[in-house]
Amino acid sequence: MEEEQVRAIKIIVFGVISWGVAFILTRRIFSSYSFSFSNRLLSTAHATIAVTLATLSVQDLSCPVCPLASKPSTKQMDVMAFSLSYMIYDLICCHFDQVFSIDNAVHHFVSILGFIAGLAYQKSGSEIVATLWVAEISSPFFHLREILKEIGYKDTKLNLAADVCFATIFTLARIVCGPFLVYVSLSADNPIFIKRASPLRMLLRLSID
Repeated sequence: MEEEQVRAIKIIVFGVISWGVAFILTRRIFSSYSFSFSNRLLSTAHATIAVTLATLSVQDLSCPVCPLASKPSTKQMDVMAFSLSYMIYDLICCHFDQVFSIDNAVHHFVSILGFIAGLAYQKSGSEIVATLWVAEISSPFFHLREILKEIGYKDTKLNLAADVCFATIFTLARIVCGPFLVYVSLSADNPIFIKRASPLRMLLRLSID
């Protein structure tokens, strides 16, 4: 096992524990709100951090998905490990909610397998991180809409602004960038599992959100 993989495993283990502790603390602080409210706060935090880290990991700004089918850089490995830890936590957390979503569970399962494949094969770092970026860039506004509704800001200008931001970013990311990313992932010389996992994750996010 390479040093980068050992580092990734440490990030994953630490991350799962940290997300779990953060959720428990969030539930205690916001005990008057719903289970979903606390989970959405952490989902917003993950999406914001993941998109930031993914952006910082880009090696060539003129071609964000380059180099294709290549060994992930240390930064890309860290991003994948970070998000994998969140996906594992959230998949477990979903089982404790009163309303269990099979669609969301399948999305998490596919995402987890995709990240594991990328870390294990040591390949396709650019494509996987780009998929993460496109999938999560609109998530903060998606969750913000529901958070604002729960704290009493439904039908306000602030909630409308969140709706507009979400719709705009979602359309640009998923409808414009998404198909291109699916094409790149399928046409690159990637392991067959990664060729299937990244496009499937994108399609699942389109159907769920």
